[in-house]
Amino acid sequence: MTSCTSLRACPNCTGLQAAKLPVYSRDEWNVVSCGSCAMIYLQNPPEYEALEEDFTWEKTYVQERTKRCGPIKRMAQAVRLMNYRLRPDENTRYLRLLGAGKILDVGCGDVVRWKEPFIPFGIEISKALASRADEKMRTLGDECRQGAGAPTIWGFPENHFVRIMMNSYLEHEVDVDQILRGALRCLKPGSKAFIRVPNFNSLNRKWSKGNWPGMRHPDHVNYFTVETLKSVAKNAGFNFELTNKHKIWVDDNIQALFTKPIQN
Repeated sequence: MTSCTSLRACPNCTGLQAAKLPVYSRDEWNVVSCGSCAMIYLQNPPEYEALEEDFTWEKTYVQERTKRCGPIKRMAQAVRLMNYRLRPDENTRYLRLLGAGKILDVGCGDVVRWKEPFIPFGIEISKALASRADEKMRTLGDECRQGAGAPTIWGFPENHFVRIMMNSYLEHEVDVDQILRGALRCLKPGSKAFIRVPNFNSLNRKWSKGNWPGMRHPDHVNYFTVETLKSVAKNAGFNFELTNKHKIWVDDNIQALFTKPIQN
């Protein structure tokens, strides 16, 4: 049995008027378009408690893998593979983007991707993944906190981190404004958060429609375009910079830096 919240307001503009998109909805899960700002989102997401165990990433990803096909998707994968071969390793790449220091990985799963000079911390909602990540992080002297990102991030001190990573996370978060304002609070002025989310305006989504691999029911609750991602960043007080502008039309993901202003 699923456990759903009451109908949700738009995570971008808080509007209550929305139209159901049948081609992107499935079973009891209603994907809608906001009547005010055109933000696409899941109107009746599961409660946080269900996301801790019933709808965790490690379970829903397996169910959705068969959808990751099609000519546009294969082209996007080829572009991504070429970029991976040309660019430096992940730690070096993010070091150039973000700089060294304490980094909070929100939605980290059970992976500790950071090496020196990064100092890794984590938040993970899945109880099983958080336990494994915490065990790994404690060997480095740090920790992974288990819980939903939006309330959990407020437990860290102000100006505590110099970097935050939300890699394939924000599409899962029901309370977008709370998590971003919490991130702004615990980042030092001038510091950056790296955000990666599925790109609802991608060519593959327009081609695949309801079979687009970025559609995942019910753990994906937000479907961003560059415009709506920029809007939620600005709402929370961040400056916004798109980092994959050169290939955004074919990329299934949006990659961006949210920077905390020096004067907040």
